[in-house]
Amino acid sequence: MNLHVKLVTGLAALSLGLVPATGMAASPDYEPEGPVYTPGPEYDPSRPPKKHPNPSIGPNVPVTGKAYGRYCRGQSRKHVKGKKGTAFSRCVKAMARADRNRRLSARQACRALSKERVEGGKLTSFGRCVKGVQRMRSANP
Repeated sequence: MNLHVKLVTGLAALSLGLVPATGMAASPDYEPEGPVYTPGPEYDPSRPPKKHPNPSIGPNVPVTGKAYGRYCRGQSRKHVKGKKGTAFSRCVKAMARADRNRRLSARQACRALSKERVEGGKLTSFGRCVKGVQRMRSANP
């Protein structure tokens, strides 16, 4: 029986070694479908690329967006019946109002948000908004 087990094990190892070799021997000739790209006569690899006709598009253009939502990250996005918008949208509007008018205090800008304490939370939505305005103003003096 010992000889029988060794013979079966040897044949199994030999067959496992031959399977990948036979699979790679008959590989099909494959060429992808679709158009073949050839650069036009005006292409010269030694010249630098042309500048984009619109200078406001490209990798070196600074970001001009305000991203007020970044400062309102902790606010709820669930709509409450009877209120206009969500706490997040009211916070974003307050951020925009505070950014447009620097004389407006953070408390005045966030007055539309609720001062009601939520169980388990450290701050009210009003407090989070005020903190966000302060962070926004310190980041963009």
